[in-house]
Amino acid sequence: MSIVEFPVHEKGSGPYGIVTGPDGALWFTQVHHGRIGRLDPAGTYVSYPLEPSSGPTVITTGPDGALWFTEYQCHRIGRITTDGSVTAFDLPTLEAGPYGITTGPDGALWFTEITAGKIGRITVTGQVTEFDLPVAGSFPTMIVAGPDGALWFTMNQAGAIGRITTDGVVTTYPLPAEGSAPVGITAGADGALWFAEIGAGQIGRITMDAAITEFPLPDRAARPHAITVGPDGRCWFTEWGTGRVGRIGRDGDVETYALADPASEPHGIALGPGGALWVALETGSIARLTPSA
Repeated sequence: MSIVEFPVHEKGSGPYGIVTGPDGALWFTQVHHGRIGRLDPAGTYVSYPLEPSSGPTVITTGPDGALWFTEYQCHRIGRITTDGSVTAFDLPTLEAGPYGITTGPDGALWFTEITAGKIGRITVTGQVTEFDLPVAGSFPTMIVAGPDGALWFTMNQAGAIGRITTDGVVTTYPLPAEGSAPVGITAGADGALWFAEIGAGQIGRITMDAAITEFPLPDRAARPHAITVGPDGRCWFTEWGTGRVGRIGRDGDVETYALADPASEPHGIALGPGGALWVALETGSIARLTPSA
């Protein structure tokens, strides 16, 4: 495993969410400074200012060739083109707390509203629809398109996984582990959804027929946060509490890789060009992990 870190020059900016953009570069949020960063695979970095207190959080590639992101602190959805032009869309619900965001199978962006306890949908022209969740105080967090044409999301405070169809029908699945507090979720290479249980120190898996399996991590203090699928079909995840990145196989076998700083607080993780994994580090860097052949 080769690990290289690229400082993003603005100390304390708080790189958080990260995604590979349509231009082949890595795009990431800088939650503390209200900026969107761009890092090409060679290490060239540029950033674009938003409102300083906007709190950009999670970012995704949209269906329109732009990047879409949540602005948690000012309760908006943002859009940035690959040449740095920014647009923002207000939400109908005040103090909604938008957090996770993904492109849905219907060509719209779907997002979670942590504070409001809702799932939102926004078209590329800015039309917003919101769907209430049946569990009060569920704290919906990350969201991803599933292999079944629905959106799947984590319910951090409810300790559950949720599913919403594109016409707004919601189903919830409680997790077995007490205090699981799921955050990150991804569609696995095996046709199931994989998710990170930050509270229980576990990685979970849920199939389309709602069979749930939980895999405890070797270090229960790991606090797994974000998760994505790697080039090898395994799921790769960040360990917020230990400054490591891990990967897990279909049967629950886990390997971990230490970053240079144990206090780096890795957050978002994305598969990038050439099969490398890219990780946003709270301490102010983007790390590139290149698995051994």
